[in-house]
Amino acid sequence: MKLIVREIFYSLQGEGGRQGEASIFIRLSKCNLKCTFCDTDFDNGYEMYIADILEHIKQYPCKWIIWTGGEPTIQLTDEILVNFRNAGYKQAIETNGTRNVPSLIDYITCSPKINYYKVKEKIPFAQEIRLAIKAGDQIPDISIFPKADNYFISPIFDGEKPNMRNINYCVEFIKKNPVWKLSLQIHKLINIE
Repeated sequence: MKLIVREIFYSLQGEGGRQGEASIFIRLSKCNLKCTFCDTDFDNGYEMYIADILEHIKQYPCKWIIWTGGEPTIQLTDEILVNFRNAGYKQAIETNGTRNVPSLIDYITCSPKINYYKVKEKIPFAQEIRLAIKAGDQIPDISIFPKADNYFISPIFDGEKPNMRNINYCVEFIKKNPVWKLSLQIHKLINIE
């Protein structure tokens, strides 16, 4: 079995409910959306056998994998994930919510970009919902999203720099709607991968 991998790196989770935790990031190629604010080259990558990925990541002392992309559900299946589970890894996923998530994922972050109203059909529950927001965006009522432990709003940055207009817009929204929480991209703020 093989995956098309964009990159593998070891860092801290930069946003959301697991912010600050050491994690192994496996960024997969391919995406079914073309978001204008996306900061990831997901068109390119290289094929890696599952055994080679496992061999590569065993150098890291952490046992949390974050499957990200692109859109990782395009490639991931339980048949693939069981190899990592059997090796002792917990697995998180960052998905846009347009496809079903394999059952062996331990932590789901759903960051819907479009078609907010269809996400519940694909993902009935997530540990976190995280919306990327810029000033002026309409934020739908929380009831249209899947049930989640946490609901985050993440202001869109200008590349690697904070956009204060977007941040202030999110802060004011959260003050009026306190079920939401702020998630800043600290990996960009402190300049880590």
